[in-house]
Amino acid sequence: MKHRIVVSAVCVFDDAGRLLTVRKRGTGMFMHPGGKPEAGETAVQAAARELAEEVGIVLDPRALQLMGVWIADAANEAATDIEATVFMAPGTWQAHPSAEIDEIRWLELDAEPTPDLAPLLTDHILPELARPRSGDNFS
Repeated sequence: MKHRIVVSAVCVFDDAGRLLTVRKRGTGMFMHPGGKPEAGETAVQAAARELAEEVGIVLDPRALQLMGVWIADAANEAATDIEATVFMAPGTWQAHPSAEIDEIRWLELDAEPTPDLAPLLTDHILPELARPRSGDNFS
């Protein structure tokens, strides 16, 4: 049985409609900004805290919109799954790498996924964002 890590992650877009991805120091995979909740922290509180720490985007946790919860292979840890609660940040943003983030990259949603994208992105989030929608604003 695989080890499982619980994380919160956030989809953030720029004014060109590109999705923010980050690469943590010492790793090769790009993923959402996010991380593990601290003791007593809810998933949405962890998402907002990690967003501020990792890319300098500060917003009220109540502004984040829940997209869903997915299980995926961990990008940087062998034999490990992540259980990711993923949120959408409202509006458009600029970001800069902070804390353990070594690099940011804005991803065109219609581009072919590259091999350096985390499985959560390629297997769950990008297909979810590509789905036709009515009544929500995920695009």
